[in-house]
Amino acid sequence: MQNLLRSLPKIDEILMDGKIAGLMERIPRDTVVEAARLCVESIREGILKGKITEASEMKLDSIIDMIVETAGRSSLKSLRPVINATGVVLHTNLGRANLSEKALAQVISVANNYSTLEYDPEKGERGSRHVHVESIIKKLTGAEAAMAVNNNAAATMLAMAAIGRNKEMIVSRGELVEIGGSFRVPDIMAESGVHLVEVGTTNKTKLSDYESHINEETAALLKVHTSNYRIIGFTEETSLKELRVLGDKYDIPVIYDMGSGLMTDLTPWGIREPLVKNALRDGADLVLFSGDKLLGGPQAGIVLGRKDLIDKMKKHPLARVVRADKMTFAALEATLLEYLDLEKAYQNIPVLKMITRPEEDLQAECLRLKAAIDEIRDPATGEPVYLTKIEKEEGVVGGGSAPDSRLKSVVLTLTSERISPDSMEELLRRGERPIVVRIHNDKVVFDVRTAKVEDLDIIAKRLEEIASENR
Repeated sequence: MQNLLRSLPKIDEILMDGKIAGLMERIPRDTVVEAARLCVESIREGILKGKITEASEMKLDSIIDMIVETAGRSSLKSLRPVINATGVVLHTNLGRANLSEKALAQVISVANNYSTLEYDPEKGERGSRHVHVESIIKKLTGAEAAMAVNNNAAATMLAMAAIGRNKEMIVSRGELVEIGGSFRVPDIMAESGVHLVEVGTTNKTKLSDYESHINEETAALLKVHTSNYRIIGFTEETSLKELRVLGDKYDIPVIYDMGSGLMTDLTPWGIREPLVKNALRDGADLVLFSGDKLLGGPQAGIVLGRKDLIDKMKKHPLARVVRADKMTFAALEATLLEYLDLEKAYQNIPVLKMITRPEEDLQAECLRLKAAIDEIRDPATGEPVYLTKIEKEEGVVGGGSAPDSRLKSVVLTLTSERISPDSMEELLRRGERPIVVRIHNDKVVFDVRTAKVEDLDIIAKRLEEIASENR
């Protein structure tokens, strides 16, 4: 044991190695030194515990390779791109909507320069950040006014605080949703200083339930679209049109938190979600929704509707707390401008393009990926390492949108005699470029709907590496 411990290379000796010197040209020296110390200490611990007993188990070349791998992993950014091969278009854990090329270009342009964020070049004086999206939203929806904040939960809180603080808002028990990450509508209402008045039952809420609770303390009627779940069976829901009649009768605003914010009809592709335009038409005084769901833009909370109510929100102290930054406004404005030409929007906005992709396109990409994977052979036998098959499945939109809608999809399934599906899933996601897949019926599923064309080559290359590492 003592001989093994004495033969451990010193850190200074390791740093003189040519491979390590080359590594330090790409990775900060401190990161490499820390990786070297961790690896040497790990080997020392293995010797002391009797796990390493032969000098052949601690050759310098092997130690260097271990350090290179450790330093490489340490230098990886925490927030980095992944390949989404799950088929879930709006995958919350993976960042939801991808931005269009025009949105990306606008973000880079604004981030790389000073901008007109709060400056009016026509007047030569301070301007408002709200103007950058308000005019285009008004044009697209016919709303009197609009604003954007950093997410839809913030939009909901701001609307409630500005309109109903220390007063009551009436909402159906069946619409007290949890929006993800344990954030719940009742909690948001409480934090905004609004007194929640629950009416009806989980599965049935009638117009009379709302009306029986209206009094002089009622600030608004709140309707929340259950965009991340559905109640079916013996149910009854009060519509926006019905709430509008009640709002007019008692002169009370109607607020509609619609969540996903669909701007164009996707029913031909099985997506049955309410449209923003229809929400205004049906009588909502305020409509609130997310920017990074079915709209296909950046994370944002968008509010549109009555000018007097939105003016109150803009002037409220919370508006500064939840305001969006210049890059959000840049991406959001560029995304909204895409909707001026709907035909092009279906091609330019990634979310819309993924949802509306024809089956023959998915089939062609599966065939291309299958051909590349089938070329991966066992050098000893010449046989394919993986068994692949093209199958038809159904995908989901995800991101708390259209929970009862299914997207007809074509997928590539993969199995291996050497590696279990669970182990394969782990090896794919733990690569330098994580590849996120699904497992179904004991098969690894690659749903190409959400993968880019260039991702297919990366997937095939990673599978080749995994095959080589597991011979």
